[in-house]
Amino acid sequence: MSLDRPAVQDPYEKLPQVGSFSVTSSDFADGDALPATFAYEGAADGAANRSPQLSWSGFPEGTKSFVVTCYDPDAPTPSGFWHWVLVDLPADTTSLAQGAGAAGAALPGNAFHVRNDWSSKDYGGCYPPDGDRPHRYYFVVHAVDVDSLGVDDEASAAVVSFNLVFHTLARAQVVGTFQR
Repeated sequence: MSLDRPAVQDPYEKLPQVGSFSVTSSDFADGDALPATFAYEGAADGAANRSPQLSWSGFPEGTKSFVVTCYDPDAPTPSGFWHWVLVDLPADTTSLAQGAGAAGAALPGNAFHVRNDWSSKDYGGCYPPDGDRPHRYYFVVHAVDVDSLGVDDEASAAVVSFNLVFHTLARAQVVGTFQR
Protein backbone atom coordinates (compact mmCIF):
# COMPACT_ATOMS: atom_id res chain seq x y z
CA MET A 1 0.00 0.00 0.00
CA SER A 2 1.55 3.28 -1.05
CA LEU A 3 0.71 6.29 1.05
CA ASP A 4 -0.64 9.09 -1.14
CA ARG A 5 1.64 11.98 -0.18
CA PRO A 6 3.45 14.65 -2.17
CA ALA A 7 7.19 14.28 -2.65
CA VAL A 8 9.29 16.13 -0.08
CA GLN A 9 12.12 18.32 -1.30
CA ASP A 10 15.62 18.32 0.15
CA PRO A 11 14.94 19.28 3.79
CA TYR A 12 18.22 21.21 4.00
CA GLU A 13 17.05 23.65 1.33
CA LYS A 14 14.84 25.24 4.02
CA LEU A 15 17.86 26.19 6.14
CA PRO A 16 20.24 29.11 5.69
CA GLN A 17 22.71 28.41 2.91
CA VAL A 18 26.19 27.32 4.02
CA GLY A 19 29.29 26.04 2.27
CA SER A 20 29.64 22.45 1.18
CA PHE A 21 32.28 19.75 1.22
CA SER A 22 32.47 16.07 0.30
CA VAL A 23 31.17 12.98 2.11
CA THR A 24 31.24 9.46 0.70
CA SER A 25 30.55 5.96 1.90
CA SER A 26 32.29 2.74 0.95
CA ASP A 27 28.92 1.04 1.62
CA PHE A 28 26.71 2.86 -0.91
CA ALA A 29 26.88 5.59 -3.55
CA ASP A 30 24.86 8.79 -3.45
CA GLY A 31 21.34 8.09 -4.73
CA ASP A 32 21.66 4.29 -4.52
CA ALA A 33 19.51 1.89 -2.54
CA LEU A 34 20.93 1.12 0.89
CA PRO A 35 21.79 -2.53 1.55
CA ALA A 36 19.57 -4.26 4.12
CA THR A 37 22.50 -4.23 6.59
CA PHE A 38 21.58 -0.59 7.33
CA ALA A 39 17.89 -1.29 7.98
CA TYR A 40 16.37 -1.66 11.41
CA GLU A 41 16.21 -5.26 12.57
CA GLY A 42 13.06 -6.91 11.22
CA ALA A 43 12.71 -4.49 8.29
CA ALA A 44 14.17 -6.91 5.74
CA ASP A 45 16.16 -10.12 5.41
CA GLY A 46 19.71 -9.31 6.46
CA ALA A 47 18.75 -6.18 8.39
CA ALA A 48 21.44 -5.55 11.01
CA ASN A 49 20.74 -1.99 12.19
CA ARG A 50 24.33 -0.93 11.41
CA SER A 51 25.38 2.59 10.50
CA PRO A 52 27.28 2.83 7.20
CA GLN A 53 30.91 3.83 6.81
CA LEU A 54 31.36 7.56 6.10
CA SER A 55 34.43 9.60 5.08
CA TRP A 56 34.62 13.35 4.49
CA SER A 57 37.08 15.92 3.22
CA GLY A 58 37.29 19.50 1.98
CA PHE A 59 35.59 21.06 5.01
CA PRO A 60 36.39 24.71 5.69
CA GLU A 61 39.23 26.10 7.74
CA GLY A 62 37.89 27.04 11.15
CA THR A 63 35.98 23.78 11.59
CA LYS A 64 36.21 22.88 15.28
CA SER A 65 33.91 19.85 15.40
CA PHE A 66 31.41 17.81 13.40
CA VAL A 67 27.87 16.59 13.87
CA VAL A 68 26.68 13.57 11.89
CA THR A 69 22.99 12.96 11.28
CA CYS A 70 20.71 10.61 9.37
CA TYR A 71 17.25 11.91 8.55
CA ASP A 72 14.29 10.52 6.56
CA PRO A 73 12.14 13.39 5.26
CA ASP A 74 9.76 10.90 3.60
CA ALA A 75 8.46 9.38 6.84
CA PRO A 76 4.68 9.76 7.14
CA THR A 77 4.93 12.40 9.87
CA PRO A 78 4.99 16.22 9.72
CA SER A 79 8.51 16.18 11.16
CA GLY A 80 10.17 13.35 9.21
CA PHE A 81 12.17 10.80 11.20
CA TRP A 82 15.62 11.17 12.81
CA HIS A 83 17.63 7.94 12.62
CA TRP A 84 20.98 9.13 13.94
CA VAL A 85 22.44 12.19 15.68
CA LEU A 86 26.12 12.08 16.65
CA VAL A 87 27.38 15.30 18.27
CA ASP A 88 30.77 16.89 19.07
CA LEU A 89 33.07 14.79 16.88
CA PRO A 90 36.56 16.33 17.06
CA ALA A 91 37.71 18.31 14.02
CA ASP A 92 40.50 15.82 13.29
CA THR A 93 37.92 13.07 12.71
CA THR A 94 37.40 12.51 8.97
CA SER A 95 35.71 9.13 8.91
CA LEU A 96 33.50 6.75 10.82
CA ALA A 97 33.71 3.00 10.44
CA GLN A 98 30.66 0.93 9.64
CA GLY A 99 28.87 0.31 12.93
CA ALA A 100 30.19 3.46 14.66
CA GLY A 101 26.59 4.36 15.44
CA ALA A 102 26.09 1.34 17.70
CA ALA A 103 25.19 1.91 21.34
CA GLY A 104 28.38 1.67 23.36
CA ALA A 105 30.67 2.05 20.33
CA ALA A 106 33.98 3.79 21.07
CA LEU A 107 33.72 7.34 19.74
CA PRO A 108 36.54 9.86 19.31
CA GLY A 109 37.06 12.67 21.81
CA ASN A 110 33.92 13.77 23.64
CA ALA A 111 31.51 12.69 20.89
CA PHE A 112 28.14 11.28 21.92
CA HIS A 113 24.77 10.26 20.52
CA VAL A 114 21.49 11.97 21.32
CA ARG A 115 18.14 10.21 21.22
CA ASN A 116 16.84 9.40 17.75
CA ASP A 117 13.17 8.94 16.86
CA TRP A 118 13.44 5.25 17.79
CA SER A 119 14.02 6.62 21.34
CA SER A 120 17.53 5.22 21.53
CA LYS A 121 20.92 6.94 21.66
CA ASP A 122 22.51 5.27 18.64
CA TYR A 123 21.92 4.68 14.94
CA GLY A 124 18.42 3.34 14.29
CA GLY A 125 18.16 1.90 10.80
CA CYS A 126 15.73 2.29 7.93
CA TYR A 127 12.20 0.93 8.37
CA PRO A 128 9.75 2.68 6.04
CA PRO A 129 6.13 1.48 5.97
CA ASP A 130 5.71 -1.74 4.00
CA GLY A 131 4.84 -0.98 0.36
CA ASP A 132 5.51 2.75 0.63
CA ARG A 133 7.57 4.55 -2.00
CA PRO A 134 11.37 4.51 -1.55
CA HIS A 135 12.38 6.70 1.39
CA ARG A 136 15.49 8.91 1.25
CA TYR A 137 18.01 8.75 4.06
CA TYR A 138 20.16 11.88 4.29
CA PHE A 139 23.50 11.09 5.92
CA VAL A 140 24.84 14.56 6.64
CA VAL A 141 28.13 15.75 8.12
CA HIS A 142 27.92 19.27 9.52
CA ALA A 143 31.19 21.22 9.93
CA VAL A 144 30.73 23.26 13.11
CA ASP A 145 32.48 26.45 14.30
CA VAL A 146 32.61 25.43 18.00
CA ASP A 147 34.30 22.54 19.82
CA SER A 148 31.02 21.64 21.50
CA LEU A 149 27.53 22.36 20.23
CA GLY A 150 26.47 23.06 23.83
CA VAL A 151 23.91 20.27 24.17
CA ASP A 152 23.98 17.09 26.21
CA ASP A 153 22.83 13.57 25.40
CA GLU A 154 19.29 14.38 26.57
CA ALA A 155 18.81 16.94 23.76
CA SER A 156 16.34 16.07 21.03
CA ALA A 157 17.32 15.90 17.38
CA ALA A 158 15.26 19.06 16.82
CA VAL A 159 17.26 20.96 19.48
CA VAL A 160 20.54 19.78 17.92
CA SER A 161 19.28 20.90 14.50
CA PHE A 162 18.24 24.28 15.90
CA ASN A 163 21.71 24.82 17.38
CA LEU A 164 23.32 23.73 14.12
CA VAL A 165 21.63 26.60 12.28
CA PHE A 166 23.81 29.03 14.26
CA HIS A 167 27.07 27.05 14.11
CA THR A 168 27.26 25.23 10.76
CA LEU A 169 30.06 26.43 8.50
CA ALA A 170 29.42 23.86 5.79
CA ARG A 171 27.43 20.70 5.17
CA ALA A 172 28.09 17.51 3.22
CA GLN A 173 25.47 14.93 2.41
CA VAL A 174 25.17 11.51 0.82
CA VAL A 175 21.67 10.13 0.31
CA GLY A 176 20.64 6.49 0.17
CA THR A 177 17.18 5.07 -0.38
CA PHE A 178 15.33 2.14 1.13
CA GLN A 179 11.99 0.53 0.39
CA ARG A 180 10.17 -2.47 1.86
